[in-house]
Amino acid sequence: MKAGGIYLKRLVLVLEVFMQGQSCFVTLVTIELLIPHAQSLKDKRQVVRSLKERIRAKFNASVAEVAFQDKWQRAVLAVCLVGSDKRLLTSNTDRIRSLCEENRDIEITEIEQLWL
Repeated sequence: MKAGGIYLKRLVLVLEVFMQGQSCFVTLVTIELLIPHAQSLKDKRQVVRSLKERIRAKFNASVAEVAFQDKWQRAVLAVCLVGSDKRLLTSNTDRIRSLCEENRDIEITEIEQLWL
């Protein structure tokens, strides 16, 4: 996780250089999931892959599984959104939460949003 923090700091510095005089907002959403019906890593990966693809397609977001890759029934997704309209990013974050809540194969155990 320490290396991830370094990359986030670099991302923020790069955005500050390129966006001088313009407003740019970056939000990182971490979603901890429970996949109760997964009986194997293959089952889990199928559910996680499907969710990641839907978030990417619908919200043009960067999505990665960042923790519990070796656990059958747990996962943590990191979703990053970048834009010039903070209200739109907040709305998209709420819609991503709703998308996850509507999925019958998963349960959200924790969700956090961080503005960078």
